[in-house]
Amino acid sequence: MSNPSPSKIGLVFVSVAVFLMCSLSAFATSQARIVRLSDVQGSVQIDKNTGVGFENAVINLPITQGTQLRTGDGGRAEVEFEDGSALRLTPNTTVEFSSLGVNESGDRVSKVNLVEGMAYVNWLGKNSEQITLDFAREQVSLNHAAHFRVDASPEIANLSVFKGEVEVEGPAGKVNVDKKKTATFDVSQDDKYTAENKIVEAPLDSWDKEASAYHDQYSRNNSSPYGYGASDLNYYGAYSNVPGYGMMWQPYFTGVGWDPFMDGAWGFYPGYGYMFASAYPWGWMPYRYGSWMMVPGFGWMWQPGGWNSWLTVPRYTPSATAHVTALVPPTNGGVKTVTVGRVAPTTTALSSRLTVNSGSAGFGVPRGSVQNMSHLNHQVARTGFAQVRSSAPMGTSRTSERSSGFSAPRSNAGSAPVSRAPSVGHSAPSHK
Repeated sequence: MSNPSPSKIGLVFVSVAVFLMCSLSAFATSQARIVRLSDVQGSVQIDKNTGVGFENAVINLPITQGTQLRTGDGGRAEVEFEDGSALRLTPNTTVEFSSLGVNESGDRVSKVNLVEGMAYVNWLGKNSEQITLDFAREQVSLNHAAHFRVDASPEIANLSVFKGEVEVEGPAGKVNVDKKKTATFDVSQDDKYTAENKIVEAPLDSWDKEASAYHDQYSRNNSSPYGYGASDLNYYGAYSNVPGYGMMWQPYFTGVGWDPFMDGAWGFYPGYGYMFASAYPWGWMPYRYGSWMMVPGFGWMWQPGGWNSWLTVPRYTPSATAHVTALVPPTNGGVKTVTVGRVAPTTTALSSRLTVNSGSAGFGVPRGSVQNMSHLNHQVARTGFAQVRSSAPMGTSRTSERSSGFSAPRSNAGSAPVSRAPSVGHSAPSHK
């Protein structure tokens, strides 16, 4: 057999080099990114890039590359990124997540296009996380912390900075917008801009501010490598060190007969198939990492962990002593979102007395609307339910709250079953 010629050997090395470069390029632009739809109020629709167009959105649906969101009249939505950064959409707003990737350094890089409307960005900038936001013909690129508001129409666009500094680049060049300043871009004049040393208050600034404060308050003491979903875990439940199991988390108001998979939706995504989305406001991290277990005397609890393996279908340990809803993805061959049991309510009365039942697991309780959830959990465990004076949703007029946060009912006739399991955990950390 004749030896291969030097030219053939060189061709082999070139082919291998090209293959490695392509592999590295694919790694550098990895799309292994999942963010979440963390809040839905009113009319919100999602296009998951499946070819069926927009459909009604439900809380905790994953956001992948190519997804679009739009809000209708009165609709609001929040999208939470892995480090806890947030994008909030006001009514009549459309955004497209044109890129959710990882660069060659391993940093997560997000590119969002504000098609129309108004959005708030609270970018934490942890671990060099990067975001690019396109609006009108302008572009914002960030790898540091900043909090700002952008609204765009066919005629004019505004960017107002609450915290940090934001650099905007467009047809008229670059402009740095500092804290408490606003830049206005005239779309009809090649985006020529003017700057003002003030911010004109918008009607939903209070909603954005309160939502940011909620995350800041309840995301403290997070031991996971991710920031998203941590605030809801601390508000809607508590951790306990359970002998034989270690550190476990359980939502408040679970009660007898509750299982973690009874309410939610199956959303189809290209490249992933069907992924389960919990209907509970806290239902992100316990359904993407770790495992659910039936703990005698406590009920279903979540064991944190498995941070290197993101789950499309939640993991749990089967139990012969308790019912659990089967986690079976739809098999009808369609790609539309399929609901299971209840989906989270998208509207809430502005000011009302809320009845919290055993077995509700926080379903229907708006973020931050009830003080002292741990105390209320004990009351519900004793009586089966309790009436609570709830605040209005974030950003709307609120009724005053008392520190107790609840009133005990005189009778539990007709209520949900009383929880036999002891209440576990600690109250959520206080805001200082």
